[in-house]
Amino acid sequence: MVLGSAIAIGVLGIVGWVVAVADSAPNINQLSPRDPGQVSEVFAADGTRLGYIHSDTLRAVVAGYQLPLILKRATVAIEDRRFWTHGGIDPEGIARAALKDALGGGEALQGGSTLTMQLVRNIYLPYQLADTRSLKVKIIEAKLADELENQRSKTWILDQYLNDVDYGTVGGQTAIGVGAASQTFFDKPVSQLDLAQAALLAGLPQAPSEYNPFEAPDLARARRHEVLAAMVQSHYITAAQAAAADRSSLQVKPNSTYGQVVEPYVFDYVKQALIQRFGLATVEKGGLKVYTTIDLDKQQQAREAILAHEGEPGDPAAALVSIDPSNGHILAMATSSSYGQTKFDYATQAHRQTGSAFKVFVLMTLIHDNDGDPNTTYYNSHELLPGWLPGYPTYEVQTAEHSYQGDISVTKATTLSDNTVYAQLDADVGPDKVRSTAYAMGITSHLDGLPAEGIGGLRIGVSPLEMADAYATLANDGVHIPPTAITKVVFPNGTVVNLGDPPHKRVFPYGQAYAATQVLKTVVRSGTGTAADYGCPAAGKTGTTSNYTDAWFVGYTPELATSVWVGYPNSTESMEDVNGLGPGFGGTLAAPIWHDYMEQASDGYCSDFTPPTVPWQGVPFKGHFATTGQATTQPGSGSDNGSGGAAPGTTTTGSTTTQSPSGPGTAPNQQAPNGGGAGGGPSSGGGGIKKH
Repeated sequence: MVLGSAIAIGVLGIVGWVVAVADSAPNINQLSPRDPGQVSEVFAADGTRLGYIHSDTLRAVVAGYQLPLILKRATVAIEDRRFWTHGGIDPEGIARAALKDALGGGEALQGGSTLTMQLVRNIYLPYQLADTRSLKVKIIEAKLADELENQRSKTWILDQYLNDVDYGTVGGQTAIGVGAASQTFFDKPVSQLDLAQAALLAGLPQAPSEYNPFEAPDLARARRHEVLAAMVQSHYITAAQAAAADRSSLQVKPNSTYGQVVEPYVFDYVKQALIQRFGLATVEKGGLKVYTTIDLDKQQQAREAILAHEGEPGDPAAALVSIDPSNGHILAMATSSSYGQTKFDYATQAHRQTGSAFKVFVLMTLIHDNDGDPNTTYYNSHELLPGWLPGYPTYEVQTAEHSYQGDISVTKATTLSDNTVYAQLDADVGPDKVRSTAYAMGITSHLDGLPAEGIGGLRIGVSPLEMADAYATLANDGVHIPPTAITKVVFPNGTVVNLGDPPHKRVFPYGQAYAATQVLKTVVRSGTGTAADYGCPAAGKTGTTSNYTDAWFVGYTPELATSVWVGYPNSTESMEDVNGLGPGFGGTLAAPIWHDYMEQASDGYCSDFTPPTVPWQGVPFKGHFATTGQATTQPGSGSDNGSGGAAPGTTTTGSTTTQSPSGPGTAPNQQAPNGGGAGGGPSSGGGGIKKH
């Protein structure tokens, strides 16, 4: 009787302790399920997947109807054979596990967990509890599992388990859920798994590291055999089916889906834009579906155009950016380099001097801020000797061939890319106003507001993306739309964030933008950019920098605004004679690339700019350096080897400009790969900056 009483008291004590532990646990309704996140996917405009955004945790939720029945059966057979009949707790399993725990001297409790209890541990228990397997934690799991079974169907619980269990780590990335596991171990969607593959995956959650088929193929095969035998015992498959699957190879295949990225430069640009908007954690684990503006056909056309001209070993690098001016959508961003050579993207990260391509901002300052008509505003084309501009005693400007036109209109100076006229015009309209115009049109890099900037002498430089964006403002009738590579982002809960309609801001009246376009058309028809003429109405501007280190053509039609840059990664390396073409002018190196791309991208469609209903009526600008000359206003012929210009070789210190003692200096710059500068100062290199 004493012994019986002692046992009864002991049992009651244990029962009381179990009840107390269960009562101490919160109700499942009080717990928020833990979301391990999902990988984010990026798509091109046509729906082609560009890639998955890298994360240490891989997870892709698969809808229940897409999970193969054979996989569900394999999981139940090996993990929880009585799953369909118990109420979330398997007393027989827990008793067996408790006995092993007692005989094991108090070590961590092994086994006894149903699929429902495992699911509770995976997504409901705090991490500090989920990482332990004590009897106390088992009791808490059991209580919560019972509550979950009363709220959810067996099918929901099984599907959720398959989407949340850890299947192991490969290459530093952990596959959470069977969707990620199928891609990680077999490089295929889970819906395509066969019996042998489903059995292998079903056996992994018990000990993912131990049974990893890449690391321990023999143990993985033995574990797969156990799963197949359990499926036979549960009458899910026949012994013959199990034997056939058992004879097959492991069929594992290194994953290429999660690591494969199409258009990696574009992908990196999109990823960075997402991180700036949503934060790193959301981007890497938020399960976002990101739809971009990138047109893969135009992307290929851009790459082909670049490589057709700069694709041989030793050739300069090149980049092309093309934007739809009507909405700011970036359609193509291509570069001559491969991602294996350098992760540096010349299209978006290279900051280079632009040469005369920057004159468009002086032109628009004349038209917009001063109501000046480029056709009736005249300047004298002549060498500007040191001292011509008060406050900048060493500033001198020349043309490339030291030939001068006398009194010419701003329009003709644009056609011929006459630096001496534009240097005087910049001084008259004001460098600060030119800087403001550039910012308003889309330039985002820092500008100093120095006189040399108007003819392209930039200390930091700008990217091809910025230049395409700025010229798109004119193509869009004077309305600036910030460029975007993303149309929308879809979150797992269905929330959609629209990024494809950036804010529109009118910078110029349409009549003024149209007037500038008519001037820039002459560059393509008869000026320095004739190599860009592909037979459709187009406007644009060439650009060439000091010692031929950078060559540009930036132009537009009503449908596309496209910039092309050519240059060596080392910004001090000259393009003296690329492929036998002579000095590396923008009209020689960049304009042909622009021509080839636009010819293909337009797909045979031509349109012209619609004249404004009320024409803009500009007046002759009366600047300090302007003349009253009446030379012909008809655009003269010109080429990149014709009229040019030279800004002074300078370094900048504060607001002063000084000549380097031993010749033109080089201002600080942003570095490109291989130690090369990505952009010089207001001018750099011997002899000044030639600008076309």
